[in-house]
Amino acid sequence: MADSRYSDLDRPPLSEAALNRALVHPGSMWTAVTVVDSTGSTNADLARAAREGAPEGTVLVAEAQEAGRGRLGRTWSAPARSGLTFSILLRPEVPPLAQGWLPLLYGVAAASAVRRLAEVEVGLKWPNDLLIGERKLAGVLAERVEDAVVIGMGLNVTLRPDELPTETATSLGIEQAACLDRDPLLRAVLREFESHYRDWTEAKGDADAAGLRAAYLAVSATVGRDVRVELPAQQALTGRATGVDGAGHLQVESAGERYTLSAGDVVHVRAVD
Repeated sequence: MADSRYSDLDRPPLSEAALNRALVHPGSMWTAVTVVDSTGSTNADLARAAREGAPEGTVLVAEAQEAGRGRLGRTWSAPARSGLTFSILLRPEVPPLAQGWLPLLYGVAAASAVRRLAEVEVGLKWPNDLLIGERKLAGVLAERVEDAVVIGMGLNVTLRPDELPTETATSLGIEQAACLDRDPLLRAVLREFESHYRDWTEAKGDADAAGLRAAYLAVSATVGRDVRVELPAQQALTGRATGVDGAGHLQVESAGERYTLSAGDVVHVRAVD
C-alpha cells in the first residue's frame, strides 16, 4: 500500500479524464492534458514534444518530478502529489522581443487564480516567483524551444514544514489557504492564463494595450522596493526597482543611473528594504 497513489488520503491523485473534460473543448486553447505519475522534468518532456510538432495548448502534469529545474539550472524536488508540477506548450505569434513578457504574464495569471481560490495574498517577485509575504510559494520557468515556448510551474500545495526545500519556502497548507484541492487550482490557473494570453496575443504582445503591465505592477513584490541584484561573476547592483519595460526587463535606478536587466542577466534579486 505504501506505493499506492491513494496511500496518502490528504494527497489524492489528479484525474486526467476529468481535467480533459473540463479544459479541452471547442473554443479553448488547451488541446490535451496528460497526467503522469512521475517524470524527470515536465519542461524537458514538453520541449521534446515541441520539437516533434506538438500543438500549442499541450499540458503535461507530473504527480512527482525527479529532476525539476528552476532558473540557472537549480534543482528541486517535493513529495508526490504535494504540489502542482506542470508545463504548458505555447507557439506565440507575437514579436520575439515581446515574448519576454510570457513568464510575467504566467505569474500574473497564477497569482490571480491562487488568490481567488485559496484566499491568500500572493505577490510576484521578478522574474519568476510567487510569494506569500517574503516566502516562495511557486516558481515559474520559461524556456524557448525553436519557435515554441515551454513554461513550467511548481506550486507548493500541501507541503508540510519539515518537507520544505528551503527555510524561505511555504505552501498553501502552511498558510491555511481556503483551497488545497489541486484539481480546481490547476483548472483556475490554466483558465486565467488563457484569458491573459488571448488579450496579449490579440494586442500583438503589447503589454500596455493588453493591460498586462498594469496587472503585473499591481501585484509586484519587487517594483517600488530597494533591491540587491546579484549578477554573474559575483557582481552586485543595489538600487530601487522602478519598473518593467516593454520586453519584461526589470528597471533599477542606482546612483543616478538606470539599469535594464533581463532574467538571463540576473542570478538573484532580493528586496533589502
